[in-house]
Amino acid sequence: MSEQLSPKKFLNLTGYQWTCILYVAVAIFCWQLKYFRHIDNNYLIFRTSFYHFRDHVNLYLHYPKEYYDVYIYGPAFTILIAPLALMPEWLGFFFWEVGNAAIFLWAINTLPFNNRTKTAILLLCAIEFANSSHYMQFNPTIAAIIILSFTFVRRKKAFWSTFFTVFGALMKIYPIVGLAFFVFSKNKVQYIIWSFVWLVILLCLPAIISGPEFLIQTYKDWFAALSSKNLTNQSLTTGFDWCIMGVTRRLFQDSSIPNWPFLLSGAAIFGASLLRFKQYVSLKFQLQVMCSLLLMVVIFSTASEHPTFIIATAGAVIYMMMQENPFTPFNIAMLVLLLVVTGLGPSDAFPKPARIWMQNYAIKAYPCIIIWFKIAWELLFKDFTHDKLPLEGQQPVAA
Repeated sequence: MSEQLSPKKFLNLTGYQWTCILYVAVAIFCWQLKYFRHIDNNYLIFRTSFYHFRDHVNLYLHYPKEYYDVYIYGPAFTILIAPLALMPEWLGFFFWEVGNAAIFLWAINTLPFNNRTKTAILLLCAIEFANSSHYMQFNPTIAAIIILSFTFVRRKKAFWSTFFTVFGALMKIYPIVGLAFFVFSKNKVQYIIWSFVWLVILLCLPAIISGPEFLIQTYKDWFAALSSKNLTNQSLTTGFDWCIMGVTRRLFQDSSIPNWPFLLSGAAIFGASLLRFKQYVSLKFQLQVMCSLLLMVVIFSTASEHPTFIIATAGAVIYMMMQENPFTPFNIAMLVLLLVVTGLGPSDAFPKPARIWMQNYAIKAYPCIIIWFKIAWELLFKDFTHDKLPLEGQQPVAA
């Protein structure tokens, strides 16, 4: 970035650098808040998964003497958590929180925007990052994995793009959507080969902890646990199912409304947009596909809950901030809704009756659903070939 366009510095740091420090500070604050008050249940679930897997204990059962709730990630996650699990709990937990911040910051930094736009994206995602960090969740990393799967395809690095997609999917399914970026790959044969290589390696790698026989059994247990959780998520009052299907079920007060018509419709709409081959030359079209996927993995998932929305919010904010004029009346209204309703809605910022009403009607999901429909419409009908992006040297235009 040229000197003329560089933001003013404070203590010799730019606004972008201060924003990155903010994320790390939030992560550290959440770490000390949770660890020293002994309310680090979610991290204990992640940490204990390594020891259960090593000792051939079913990962997906309830262990009330160790933690409440259940583990729901794939066996590959035990590879990721192993170094932290082997550390003292306080230190592993510290690196867990800071690591989630670091990979999310790295992913945003790889996007093809100037630092002012990246700063805006990070600031607008900060509330949802804090929500996820407060709950010690893995979701900032999931968002980062999907973004990195795209940016490495764009950089013609199929080795890394496929690594993130496959490893992510074997941990929490969501990043499997990164396979859609195959259509943007310049070397599709290389992409297919590396996808297969990583699938073989990462499917088998957890065996170094558990041995091959227990690994096979764990994969069976994982798929059974996912199927069971999908059914239990479909309730009219829980903190899950905050998605298009859940919104519909709650509006009609009918928990029997099935998922498949929504999933099929969403897949058809997204798939139709990928048939617009002439738009592939547009980086903005490609980025908008990425934003659509970041939103879809949340708003079409019955597992969506309060801390999951860092993934969808990242997609929504990137979409708005990459526009030549990101501050249209519609975008401003949606940003306010994202910050107030999606970000703060289920929190203590609202009185308890309002929070209960928002939970019962999955209000948190509404802004993301609206933005996804707008993105989907544009992907289907808009001509992107002459659109501009706020790339290096350009600044977003305010209305």
